Order: sequence, then structure tokens, then C-alpha cells
Amino acid sequence: MKLKKLLSISLVALLTVGFTACSDDDKVDDPVSVIDAKNEAFEKIASSYLDNTVLPTYEALAENAAQLAEELEALQSEKSDENIKKVCETFLTARAWWEKSEAFLFGPASDFGIDPHIDSWPLDKTGLQNQMNQSSHLEAMAAEDGDVWAGSHLGPELLGFHGIEYIIFADGAPKAASMIPDNELIYAVAVAGDLRNKCWQLLLSWAGEDNVSPEILEKVDEELEWPFTVSGGSYKDNMLNAGNAGSTYRSWTDAMEAIVDGCIDITDEVGTMKIGKPYSGEDVNYIESPYSHKSITDFYDNMVSVENAYMGGIEGRRNEARSLHAYFAAENPDLDKKCTEAIDKAKRSIAAMAAPFVKNFSDPSAKAASDACSELADVLTEVKNALSK
Repeated sequence: MKLKKLLSISLVALLTVGFTACSDDDKVDDPVSVIDAKNEAFEKIASSYLDNTVLPTYEALAENAAQLAEELEALQSEKSDENIKKVCETFLTARAWWEKSEAFLFGPASDFGIDPHIDSWPLDKTGLQNQMNQSSHLEAMAAEDGDVWAGSHLGPELLGFHGIEYIIFADGAPKAASMIPDNELIYAVAVAGDLRNKCWQLLLSWAGEDNVSPEILEKVDEELEWPFTVSGGSYKDNMLNAGNAGSTYRSWTDAMEAIVDGCIDITDEVGTMKIGKPYSGEDVNYIESPYSHKSITDFYDNMVSVENAYMGGIEGRRNEARSLHAYFAAENPDLDKKCTEAIDKAKRSIAAMAAPFVKNFSDPSAKAASDACSELADVLTEVKNALSK
């Protein structure tokens, strides 16, 4: 009877109506049947999460990162304000998709060190200037394999989004093309190539080698020889194999908890670090995207990543019927309401922050946004704890 008490009657109703095709003759009071139904529900949530949140996000990120690398090469060939505008627009699009992925930094982004490699800040401007003064390094970055050299020889404080951002933006606007020295464009092109490579590694790792273009597979696997598997397969297959031998997830509940943990981690990071460190005075230089003045956009997109993970997909690809939201709406409607309202509050509080953050990090609106993120992190912790009940 102890197990029966842990599995509420409302869960049975959810699984019957929303996730399974149970008949009136099913023995809903059978603990094994209830657990099987719960696992089936979680499997469907995981499948939808992968197909409607993770993969389309990384597909868009990979596509825009590749476009950014191409457009920077075009800018190098023809240094015009029109080309710099294109570069900046594509940069911001790629950047938005990256920020919308940060609710699932578990997996390859963490396992292969991709997150710190492409998204560390603040930028080491002194180190960058030193690179610009070394002709041998500039020659290496200008070579055909300059992307590989940059990824291997430059540290995370000189790589990724923020190095490129510094070159192409100033005071929240695209730089005049004439203001960008040739040596800085050499650096930006090389770093953009490395950024593209890492975004390709992310997509390949989740989607698997049969589901990416030959160009991506050749670059990541054959040329760079970077790892992209877990337990011998893709990260998608690893999650879909939850509870079976070989998967890193011991059960479907573990898989669901990993999804929620990803949401908790980024929500806490935004509140206590991305906003909290500058606001509190702990580190006034710890400001993300200071050159494009898009810090607040970054924070907001991080909350969108949480929303997408909880609600069942990105905009235009959302399947709420197979989501954590639908599960808790039936199993624990009060908690679901609390969670959706907390997500909305965090988004609204961030959107209301005084902009740009780099010039207003001590404004009271930053504290309000930080507090809203902390509240959301607490609610998400409740959600995680409820998964095993």
C-alpha cells in the first residue's frame, strides 16, 4: 500500500486521458501498471522535448553560426557598412539561439567543454591586443585552417561569441566598417570558424551522424576528430534509452529530472550571477554581451529556453500535450500554475530592466529581475521533487 500512496489517483487520470490509451478495464490500482504508465508518459515527454526543443534549437544555432562565419569572410573581402550590418544581424540571431539553448547545457555542451569554450566573459582585451601584435599568430589565423588554430591556441577568454562581438559592435551598435582593422577581421574570421565548428559538434552530438549533413560530419569527425557520442550513440538516443542498459539515465524519472535540472541551473545563473554579480558589486565587470548592449536580451532568451523546455517546444514547434506542463497540469495543477506564472514573471521582470544593463546594472530593476529568477528556481526545484512522487 505504501507505493500506492506515493502515486496519486490524479496521475492515473492524466496518463489515461493525456498520454496513454488505457481502457476502462485497466487495473489502475496496480502499482506496476501505474509505474509503467508513468514511464510511458515520461518517454513521450522526452521524445517531444528532443524533437521540438533541443534539436530545432541546435539546428538553428548551427545554421546561423555557419552563416556568420561566411559573412565575416565576405566582410573581410569587401569591408563595407552593408556587410558589417549583415554580420551583426546574423551574430544576434545566432546569439539568441545559443541563449535559448542554455536550459539544456547538460550533455555535450558540458561533457565536451563547449559552453565555456564559446561563451566565456569578460573578454581578455589585453590578451587580444597581444595576439594582434604577433605576426606569426595572425598568419596562422589567416591560413586555411585558421579556425582550427584559433580553437587550439586561444583560450576561452578570447574565443566564442564575445570575441566576435567586441570586433563588430561598439556602444550597442554595429561599428563602421572603416573602424575595424584588418588584423582584427583576421581574428574574427578564425574565431567565427571555431564557433561554427563547436556548434556543429553540439548538433552532431544530439542528432547523431545519420541526421546531419556530410559537411558537418566530415569537419567534426574526420578533420577535427572531436568526440560526439555518449555510451556509443547520440545524446538523443541516450535519453530515449533511459532505464535500459547503456543509458546514462537509470530511469525515465532521471531523464525528467535532468531536464528540470537544466532549467534550474540557468535560472539560478541568471539571477545570482549574470545579474546578481554586477548588481551586488561583487564583480561589476561580469557583464554578458556588453559591446552589443544585448545583456537583457540574453537573460530574457535564457528564460525562453526554460519556457520551451517546460511547455513542450520552441515557438512554432511546440507540443504542449506532451510536455512537463501538461503532465503537471493534470497531476498537480497548483504546482503547474505556480511554475507557468513564475516563468512569466521572470520574463516580464527581465524585460522591464533598465537598459542597457552594462550602464544600469545597479538599478533597482535589476534586483527585481534577480529576485524573480530566484523565485522561479525555487519553483522549479519543487517541480523536480514532485517528479518522483
